[in-house]
This record gives sequence, C-alpha cells and structure tokens, in this order.
Amino acid sequence: MAAHATESESVVVPPMPERTPKALREAIAEHTPALLPDFDEHWKWAIADAYDLGPVPAFMALWWGEYALARDPKLDAHVRDLEHRAAYECTDIEEAKALLEEASKIHYRVRELEPGE
Repeated sequence: MAAHATESESVVVPPMPERTPKALREAIAEHTPALLPDFDEHWKWAIADAYDLGPVPAFMALWWGEYALARDPKLDAHVRDLEHRAAYECTDIEEAKALLEEASKIHYRVRELEPGE
C-alpha cells in the first residue's frame, strides 16, 4: 500500500488500511488523529462491551467512510462545503437537494474503497 498524491495538488493521501477495526484505528491514529477520540468513544459504546459482534460491520462502514474522507483534506473540504451550502446558504429546495445528493454520492463512493486504494 503506497500513499498517492491527489491530481491537482501535492497533498499525499494515505492508502486505505486493511479492513479490520485494528488497522483502521491505527490508520486514524497516524493520519487523522482528530478523529481518534470519537472513534474510540464510539467503539467503547457500541462494540467493546458487546456480547455480540453484530454491530461491527455497521461500525466499520461508518468509520471506513469517515477516515476515507478525512485522509483527503481536499475531498473532505469539498463534501463539508456541499453540506454547509445545502444547510445554510440555499434558498431553493431543489438546489439544496442536488448539493446533498452530490455529497451523498461521495460518501457512498468512499465507503466502497478497498484496502490500498
């Protein structure tokens, strides 16, 4: 797994880790440490004391997407801008829906990334 630079800037985007909670946590700690307190808190609340591993796939899907965005500052800023404009700047409901749909497509796309991408 090698980090790659975004096309338009020289910002190095780290690769996605192996798809395990441990590897994801390590990647978050190394590359997006601001997410780590929320990741750990959510893990403790939803998984750590569970007698059933049923919630793990949903937990991983959520945090996989969060990390995928946060590791790429340009993409993260773009998505946050779309969401902000839809929530606070749009006066036209159709425009707001279009902005949120674009943000949603990006959220969905990054959740589908594979390790190493």
